[in-house]
Amino acid sequence: MNKWYLLLIIALFSQCKNNSDKTTGANNGNEAPAYVKDLADQVAKKPDSVGLRFNYITALDSTRNYKLALSQLDSLIVYDKGNYALWFKKGQVSEHAGDTIGAIRYYNTAITIYPSVDGLLGLANLYAETKNVKTLATCQQIDDLGLGREYDAYTAFFAGVFFSRTGNKDKALFFFDKSISNNYTFMEAYQEKGYVFYDAKKYDKALEVFKLAVDVKNRFADAYYWQGKCYEALNKKADAITKYQQALDFDNSLVEAATALKRLQ
Repeated sequence: MNKWYLLLIIALFSQCKNNSDKTTGANNGNEAPAYVKDLADQVAKKPDSVGLRFNYITALDSTRNYKLALSQLDSLIVYDKGNYALWFKKGQVSEHAGDTIGAIRYYNTAITIYPSVDGLLGLANLYAETKNVKTLATCQQIDDLGLGREYDAYTAFFAGVFFSRTGNKDKALFFFDKSISNNYTFMEAYQEKGYVFYDAKKYDKALEVFKLAVDVKNRFADAYYWQGKCYEALNKKADAITKYQQALDFDNSLVEAATALKRLQ
């Protein structure tokens, strides 16, 4: 196995979490956090250290300095174009930067080198959000690997998103239910299912879904917020206010809930 590939795979799966757990913020021309500066200094001293370079890229990504992260990746790819981990990471950074077309291209390059389930999941997610019918084939490719219910929950979810975005609400609901049956704690599946009912103005049904979501995860702020929206749509102002306040109690950064409260009070 290529030495760079092995080292970068280790870095990808063991170091990414460590850096993402640190305090992060947008890089809008402000001074970089101390730990990012420290990594930059370490890389300058040991430019041939793949582990350090990859940690630095992850830190840049976590602080939204996407341009520099991509530049660092490109400088590595020049010398190792057949490295799955580098292309996969470039796909991730591009996705975080909002470059969906680029992310799809880089994930595709990655899985051409090595058909990793992570690359396939990244593709399925972006295909679904962009209404690309390739979603279904990619999900089937993952299902064929027989990886178990956790992955089955993801593929059913992405299929549901695809059908929801393309207007086939019945199939969307079928796949969201399938996703939840494989992983009953999959909050995004509850959310998307609730959105389908809400968009169809079936507010009572949407409310049932969002209530179930907080039964499963009682500190899930978004579900309280959407309960509030359902109550508001049902002209139950007092109940709506209560749910918007609960949403803020669990996540005081939820601007939509604060705005809704201000409007109703």
